[in-house]
Amino acid sequence: MSEPTIEQFVTSDGYRHHFRRWLPDGKPKGFVLCLHGIQSHSGWYEYSSGKLCDAGYEVIFVDRRGSGLNQPERGHARHHDRLINDIVQALEDLRIRRNEIAPTVPVTLLGLSWGGKLASVVAARRQELIDGLVLLYPGIRSHFEASILDNVKLSLAREAELFEKLIPIPLDDPELFTGMSESQAFIRNDNLSLRDVTVSFLLANRELDSLIQDAPPGIRCPAIMMLAGKDRIIDNPATRKWYNSLASQERALFEYPDACHTLEFEPDRDQWIGDLTDWLDRLRLTT
Repeated sequence: MSEPTIEQFVTSDGYRHHFRRWLPDGKPKGFVLCLHGIQSHSGWYEYSSGKLCDAGYEVIFVDRRGSGLNQPERGHARHHDRLINDIVQALEDLRIRRNEIAPTVPVTLLGLSWGGKLASVVAARRQELIDGLVLLYPGIRSHFEASILDNVKLSLAREAELFEKLIPIPLDDPELFTGMSESQAFIRNDNLSLRDVTVSFLLANRELDSLIQDAPPGIRCPAIMMLAGKDRIIDNPATRKWYNSLASQERALFEYPDACHTLEFEPDRDQWIGDLTDWLDRLRLTT
């Protein structure tokens, strides 16, 4: 299976981002830019990314600022627009590369878990940058949404300017992500996983939650969503309702009844990877 290279790009504010790139043999059939969840990073998804690469796709999996291989400002985001602009710049750079080496193939944005929220906002704001949207168990609606009291505390922290105060991520049980004991041990022992985020990140997340409710009319590109039937993190019914309101006229929906949240860690992961590859191949033929 294909192995990634670890590369870097610098965003407009000078932050140096690490990302993993999988390069197929020959001209790529398409480009897939991937966004991970709130706790994970690109290293969690080497299997599926390698499989997509073996199928002919160039895969770029960006570690969010303050996550994964990016050590400065751990768990921090200064503003929700900063998170959006990071991905916009990565897409702009990728489209330049696409235009140079394979100008007729699509650029697809893939967001999983929390990254699905960010990907959807980007897709609605800058639809000209993507030709397809992939949402894997996206964090559109969650069983772990902030309560009224949580939001009051967050607002008070903002008023007190406690922007860099760290707050634990409420997903400290690996069984929330997967039922596989080996994968649970991997999550538990992964030193690159994010355990805390700052008040500023949570404020940015709250703004993204607001923006995501208004995003559906702006998402017009072909889209696919994949859900885990036994997901204890994502509110699947509410997420399906949101997805069905997209302006896109080309929507596909897959649900894997026996799967837990992180499809990457499921024993039958080749099934969903194959379903996604088939969809990407059809996208290549129709765009």
